[in-house]
Amino acid sequence: MRHITACLVLFGLTVTPVMAQDVDQGHALFQTHCATCHGADAKGQGPLASALVLQPVDLTTLAAVHGGAFPLETVLKRIDGTDPLVSHGSPMPVYGPYFEGVANTAMKLPNGQPMLVSEPIADLVGYLMSLQITQ
Repeated sequence: MRHITACLVLFGLTVTPVMAQDVDQGHALFQTHCATCHGADAKGQGPLASALVLQPVDLTTLAAVHGGAFPLETVLKRIDGTDPLVSHGSPMPVYGPYFEGVANTAMKLPNGQPMLVSEPIADLVGYLMSLQITQ
């Protein structure tokens, strides 16, 4: 019985979504890796934006554009490269090896399912979520 309880506890710990992100670290990551295209203010007007085939979107309005709900799964997949965006000249992430890391942080999707991502991606997305303009 103790073995079963221990397994259930261990299983519960491994699938429980972790929502704690370091927003300050996410801001630093954004400034280092994303601001050149998306702008320091995340409004899509970075110094390299004009060189892209598709112009970067205003990342502060992602929730507003999606009916008030932050499109978490889409954003995670764009950053981790599973939903590539070719306007960058290559699939995202441009800084692939850095953001790939170990997928050891679970983010709870709107449907309740956890999605495992690296800690830097969780921090970056936590920062993007904090930027959302409420309408």
